[in-house]
Amino acid sequence: MMLVQGLYKSSGNFCTQCEAEGFRKITYYQDRPDIMAKYTCHIEADKSLYPVLLSNGNLIEQGELEPSYLFALVAGQLESRDDTFITRSGRKVSLRIWTPAQDLPKTAHAMYSLKAAMKWDEDVFGLEYDLDLFNIVAVPDFNMGAMENKSLNIFNSKLVLASPETATDADYAAILGVIGHEYFHNWTGNRVTCRDWFQLSLKEGLTVFRDQEFSSDMGSRTVKRIADVSTLRTYQFPQDAGPMAHPVRPHSYIKVYEKGAEVVRMYKTLLGASGFRKGMDLYFKRHDGQAVTCEDFFAAMRDANGADMSNFLLWYSQAGTPRLNVVSAYDAQAKTFSLKFRGPPSPGQPVKEPMFIPVALGLLGSNGKDMPLSSVHHDGKLESIANNGQPVHTTVLRVTKKEEEFVFTDIPERPVPSMLRGYSAPVRMDSDLTDADLYFLLANDSDEFNRWEAGQVLARKLMLSLVSDFQQNKPLTLNSQFLHGIKSILCDPSLDKEFIGKAITLPAEQEIMDIMEVADPDAVHAVRSFIRKELASGLKQELLDTVKNNRSSEKYEFDHPNMARRALKNIALAYLGSLDDPEITELALHEYRTATNMTDQFAALVALDQKPGKTRDDILADFYNKWQHDYLVINKWLALQAMSDVPGNVENVRKLLDHPAFDLRNPNKVYSLVGGFCRSPVNFHAKDGSGYKFLGEMVVQLDKLNPQVASRMVSSFSRWKRYDETRQNLAKAQLEMILAANGLSENVFEIASKSLSA
Repeated sequence: MMLVQGLYKSSGNFCTQCEAEGFRKITYYQDRPDIMAKYTCHIEADKSLYPVLLSNGNLIEQGELEPSYLFALVAGQLESRDDTFITRSGRKVSLRIWTPAQDLPKTAHAMYSLKAAMKWDEDVFGLEYDLDLFNIVAVPDFNMGAMENKSLNIFNSKLVLASPETATDADYAAILGVIGHEYFHNWTGNRVTCRDWFQLSLKEGLTVFRDQEFSSDMGSRTVKRIADVSTLRTYQFPQDAGPMAHPVRPHSYIKVYEKGAEVVRMYKTLLGASGFRKGMDLYFKRHDGQAVTCEDFFAAMRDANGADMSNFLLWYSQAGTPRLNVVSAYDAQAKTFSLKFRGPPSPGQPVKEPMFIPVALGLLGSNGKDMPLSSVHHDGKLESIANNGQPVHTTVLRVTKKEEEFVFTDIPERPVPSMLRGYSAPVRMDSDLTDADLYFLLANDSDEFNRWEAGQVLARKLMLSLVSDFQQNKPLTLNSQFLHGIKSILCDPSLDKEFIGKAITLPAEQEIMDIMEVADPDAVHAVRSFIRKELASGLKQELLDTVKNNRSSEKYEFDHPNMARRALKNIALAYLGSLDDPEITELALHEYRTATNMTDQFAALVALDQKPGKTRDDILADFYNKWQHDYLVINKWLALQAMSDVPGNVENVRKLLDHPAFDLRNPNKVYSLVGGFCRSPVNFHAKDGSGYKFLGEMVVQLDKLNPQVASRMVSSFSRWKRYDETRQNLAKAQLEMILAANGLSENVFEIASKSLSA
């Protein structure tokens, strides 16, 4: 068994991973985050084999107390990129990023990201780094993305190494965000840590929120918010509706990163930026050097602002995704507009109390502009919502009861409400908005997130309607109004190009299946493919123009204008790639051959991957031959083939298990190939059970090598009861086979048994 925890070897170098209970695999210790100590680490090794020896803190230091999960040690043959950062108080901090010598040229962006994060934390939260040295080490064999060990962060190589030729814009953005995340842990996680692992959201939810804000400030805030909400809906909401559902503070230890970040964001929504900063300042003043709880963070926010947030703590204890039903009414004679909110109970816990839900809201008039808002009737009294006597265009309604009504006065015409602006609360909302209202919001809403959301709601409704037609063997036809709505966004020069790319992208197949009573992977795949092809056909010239007008032969730059341009061009190319058109194939081949960076080259490869045949096979072989010596690029090649919707793709994936590029002992390669396959619903959920059988076999094999990775893979079975009876029986058989395996790890047993008994 390859244990990628405690002290272990990766590519010949020693390194550690101690969160959550890895330190006990190095030496006897009560591995809890509230048991903090000072550590003196003496490292001695053969200099010819391990010339670089690293651990936490300054080289000689009488340091602060820290929990055992933050202990780190690295020994091996490494070289460093060195730089310095001058803190706002004038201290000089030495920065070093360590990698094998051949990878050192790919660390420039990581160093830029680290310095940007240090500066941002000082500017936004007033938080300065407290030591004289900060090390990052890149490790090829690492189960997670990275680990925030005090002054010695250990990273998965894919989140450190980047060059324009080998990394995509998405890779660059991920490196920026994750390096920021681990650095931000210095205060939210290291200096103030959690009392126990049930408080994990205290450090992870807060730090994810901080890295989301950092990435938003470094790029497009709207696009980042869309990406984060899409992730939440694709991964967290399905979990909330299944056997692995848990509150932000669970009764057993489960990771709660993204969901916890949404709770932190609600504090900022309710208190405003200045109020949130006051709460953060008080939190650090009270608890620096302590191991604390979610209640301590709540108390700091409440006390710093004198705020009434009496039932907000329910977000930490109630599982599931809250639902909001909203009904509107307009009284033309009284010139009032009312919104009635009702929160039906959600499954998962015996008693469900109403949650504290902040609803950011604006009202649009027929001219497409936000109406000025000054007051609202609520709980029998008129409440002012003006800001320093001036009307506002967005207000935050505090929905705290099972049923609640808000009535706006002096509303001259029936408005179209824009609700949950910026996705102000992680809920599912059902409203009485008509399709006409949604198209109006898509065209006019001043909140770009809600423009995107209106398009997504329309797309979900369209897809569900066509799924019903498909299941009844009716011919599929695309609503012309939907095509025109997409065209209006695509051709609007006033919009950010990256936003356009997000706005014309259809909801993922998994998202549609999650809102069906019985998920039908074949129908959803057929419908989504049909809509993509119809849009590509109806907007062919506009999409061709988009590709042509957004090409560039300039040197690669990682900045928002260039990222946005590439993103829109490549989404247009992906749409065109769905057409059976030799002209488009030649276009994609041209883009592939002339690309000057991995973002554009890989996007062309993705477009060509959609159609089985000699061209696809030849270009995949060409890509492999060109990049076979770069393991991170080859991981993309593995993932692309694994995620392919080519019929019967499981056999190709099985063949790739024996390819020289694959190694079952390397977590990144497993995530690329096995994890990638599970992200193709039409093949993973194949009616003959071949996808389930493949995953079941892989979980049993992986569990003997790396139980943590195996447990991630088995979670793909967790919602097996969402499917038809045939698929249920096939998935159930694989779960039973896994549970019957000899020597099954606790990691896999917990998830497989919970899934089976759900």
